[in-house]
Parts: sequence; structure tokens; C-alpha cells
Amino acid sequence: MIQKAQFVISNTNPSKCPNPDRAEVAFIGRSNVGKSSLINALTGKKELAKTSQKPGKTQLINHFMIDDRWYLVDLPGYGFAKVNLKVKQGWESMISTYLTKRENLCGVFVLIDSRLEPQKIDIEFLVWCGTEGVPVVLVFTKADKQSKTKTDQNVKKFLKKMEEVFEEAPEYFVTSSETGYGKDELVKFIEELVKEYESGEII
Repeated sequence: MIQKAQFVISNTNPSKCPNPDRAEVAFIGRSNVGKSSLINALTGKKELAKTSQKPGKTQLINHFMIDDRWYLVDLPGYGFAKVNLKVKQGWESMISTYLTKRENLCGVFVLIDSRLEPQKIDIEFLVWCGTEGVPVVLVFTKADKQSKTKTDQNVKKFLKKMEEVFEEAPEYFVTSSETGYGKDELVKFIEELVKEYESGEII
């Protein structure tokens, strides 16, 4: 259970992130996947991460301090945002540098829209993470927007795609920011990652 969450810093330069002296988990996903809404639901703070109807709102690496103990990081979305190519390449360079060089990063939560069939852009991003050794966990969002049967079907299809690429599909959670579905399980999992990091089990 998260008791306290506060904004620390936003920047475009991974080298200017806070000192890597505590566990850190990051959230990333395709533009408009519901990332800010999920972060706000997990922390219990409605305005912590800025939500927007317009894809591509998050253009910075945003650090939040959780319970004075670990960092939660909101990363820019990938794909679909209407920005010029130069800006897009800058984002990509910033994200890839952060994900591969941040030494205290103990989990990357990749958000997937549960309403959709598997999307090429998500698969490509996850393949890149696998190639680079970035530790990923899947978080399916917007589970309240359609029937449980439909959600289950789409999740199953996505995991099947993952199994084609990896030896086994990554760990996953199904969530809804609106109803809070899956929130407790996800927070518990993150807290376990933080504990492992603090005990020195994650290198």
C-alpha cells in the first residue's frame, strides 16, 4: 500500500536523474495507453501524473518519490504522438539511454491496452527490451472498457505473441484505473521488487 507520493524532478537528460541510490521502477507504454491514470490510481493521488486526452503528453522523464523509499518513473510514450521526427528521435535516444544505463532500475512496466489485438509497436518495443536485457513486466490497462471475456482473449493473444519471441512470456498484470482492479497485486509486486533490490538480490 502506497502511503505517500511526491513529484521530484522532470528532465530530458538521463544523466541528470536523481542519484541512483535507491530502487527505481519505470512505467512506459504506447501513447494514450492510460499510463498517467494508472500511476495516479496506484499512488492514490489524482493529480500526481498529468493525464491528457492528447497522445504524447509526457515528453520528459518524470521521477516521483514513493514513501520516502523508492522512485517511480513516468517515461514518455512511444508511437502515435504527433511530433516532428527530430523530437521523436530525441525521445527515443533519451528512453533507450535511460532504460539501458540506469543502474538502480529494477523493473520496467510496459503498459498494453487490453482492448486491442497485439500491436506491432508494442511487440517491437518488447523485443528491443529483451535484446538489451531490460527487465520487463506487462501491465494490461483499461480492463473495465470491455467484457472480461474480451480482455482475457486479447491478453491471451498477446502472451502467445510473447511466447513466439521469448522462451516464455513475461510476468503480467491486468488492471483498470477506473475500478482499481489489479492495483493491489501490482503494488505488492513492485514492493517485492524494491525489497529484493534493497537486500542486494537484484544486480
